[in-house]
Amino acid sequence: MTVNIDLPHNNSYEIFIDKLNDLYFDTKVVIVTNPTVSGFHLDYLKNRLKAKELTVCTIPDGEEYKHLKTIEDILEHCFKQRLDRKSLLVAFGGGVIGDMTGFASSIYQRGIDFIQIPTTLLSQVDASVGGKTGINNKFGKNLVGAFHQPNAVYIDPTFLDTLPKREFGAGIAEIVKMAVTFNKDFFEWLEQNDLNDKEHIKTAILKSVQTKAYVVSQDEKEHGIRAALNYGHTFGHVIENETNYDTFLHGEAVGIGMVMANALAVKLNLMNEDEALRVKNLLEKYNIPTSYTIKDVEDFYEHFFLDKKSLDNKIKFILPRGIGDCLITNEVSKDEVIEVLKGFSC
Repeated sequence: MTVNIDLPHNNSYEIFIDKLNDLYFDTKVVIVTNPTVSGFHLDYLKNRLKAKELTVCTIPDGEEYKHLKTIEDILEHCFKQRLDRKSLLVAFGGGVIGDMTGFASSIYQRGIDFIQIPTTLLSQVDASVGGKTGINNKFGKNLVGAFHQPNAVYIDPTFLDTLPKREFGAGIAEIVKMAVTFNKDFFEWLEQNDLNDKEHIKTAILKSVQTKAYVVSQDEKEHGIRAALNYGHTFGHVIENETNYDTFLHGEAVGIGMVMANALAVKLNLMNEDEALRVKNLLEKYNIPTSYTIKDVEDFYEHFFLDKKSLDNKIKFILPRGIGDCLITNEVSKDEVIEVLKGFSC
C-alpha cells in the first residue's frame, strides 16, 4: 500500500505500508537508532538496506535524551564518517528517533536527506509523517526544531510484533486523535474492531496515514488546518513537562490531554457528555491513562503559553466539535479554562 504526500518545492514523497523491501542507496548512509530497536530489528534492516558505506549511530533510548547533547552526538558521528551533502540519514525507531534524526539531517551541512523507518505504532501512524523535527528543552516539548520532510517513509507492521503493550496503546491514542478530529466513520469503526488483530491494525495504520497525508498536503507548516492534529497535545505537553518526560509515554499524555480537551469542549457546548465518554472508553479499552492530578492549576495554565501554537499571548486550543470535526480557537477565556482544570486538581 502506498500513500502520497503532495507538497510544493519538490518536497513530495511516498509512504509505503508493507513488509520492507530491499533498499539500495549509492551514497554514504548512517542508521540512527537506539539499543532497544537495534537489539530487536537492526539485523533485519541491515539485510535489506545496502549502501556505498553504511554505519550505525546508536543513541540512548528515551524521551529524556531528546535534547541538544544527543543531536551533537549524531552530528559528531556524521562528521567522523565524513558524510557529504549527498549522504543520507535513516531514522530507525520511534518518534524520538525520528524527530532527532530529522532535525540532525536538517542542520548537518545546512541540510541533507533522510528517510523514516518507524518501529513504533505512534511513529508509524503519526510522528514519521509530515516533516516535523525537533528536540525538547527545559521550557517545553519540541520547542527547538525545523520542518524538514523525509525523502520517503517505510512502514513495516512487522516491527509491532516486539512492541510493549504500553507503547502500542500510546500509538492507539494518536489513531483515536485522527478519528475524533477528522473522521466520524473511522471512530465508529474503531469502537467496533479490536486493534490487537493484525489485519485491523493494518487498516487503522492506513486510515491514519491517509488522514495525516491529506492534512499535511493542505498545510505543510501548520498555518491552519494542520494545527487540528495537536488535539490533546496542548494539555498533554504540559503534563509531560510537569512530569519531566519520565512518567508518561507521549501518546499516554496525549490521551489524558484529549480527555481534558473534551471536558473543555463539553463546557463550551461543542461536545456532549456522551461523546466525551465514548472517547474516554475507547482510550481505556487499550489501557491508555485518562486521569491526571493537577497540583497547581495556575502554574499548569501558565505553561500553555510556552506552547508553539500560542500567539499574541493567546492560547490556541483544538477542541472536538462532536466526533469527526474540531474547532481551532484562541478565544477561550482564562476563567473557563481554569474551571475545567480545577476538575482535574487535588
